[in-house]
Amino acid sequence: MTGKPIEKEARIAEAAKRALKEAAERRAAAKPVEIPEELGGRDGPEPVRFGDWEKKGITSDF
Repeated sequence: MTGKPIEKEARIAEAAKRALKEAAERRAAAKPVEIPEELGGRDGPEPVRFGDWEKKGITSDF
């Protein structure tokens, strides 16, 4: 019975390697997203990235 956990861990490790390789290939093939500049918007990073919006001290979640 000692061989089965090792085989399972090896299969999981191989699956993880394949997943990381596929993710790296997708990132390399992805086109950069062009976001148009917002006119009259707020300064700093895009607030939508963080899932909430703060204005005048009031935060509202989407």
